[in-house]
Amino acid sequence: MHLAYPAVLSALLFCTGLYGVLARRNAILVLMSVELMLNAVNLNLVAFDVWLSRTAEETLHSGQALTLFTIAIAAAEIGIGLAIVLAVYRNRGTSDIDKLRDTAEGHEPEGPDSDGDAPAAEKAEATA
Repeated sequence: MHLAYPAVLSALLFCTGLYGVLARRNAILVLMSVELMLNAVNLNLVAFDVWLSRTAEETLHSGQALTLFTIAIAAAEIGIGLAIVLAVYRNRGTSDIDKLRDTAEGHEPEGPDSDGDAPAAEKAEATA
């Protein structure tokens, strides 16, 4: 098999993951997109390891060793990331990244249900 086939597949997987990271608002979908990008890197590592082992006399299989290391790091990343997302969801009630960014910067969420910092008496007059 030629090296171009797994390289093109890896590029497509990486671009799909990059689109998911940049376009998604849900934190869990962003984590899944990061995993897709890591899998594309793993595919490249293994493909180039096989390609280089055909040309070299000594086969060290360093690409496969790096792939195992990447899989271990990805498992730790998804475990910690999912724990953080669940903790934020319990505290804030949403996993929308845009809303979390607004609350982290100290801005009030914009929308029809936000009343700002108006006193209770003004809120009562506004609803009456």
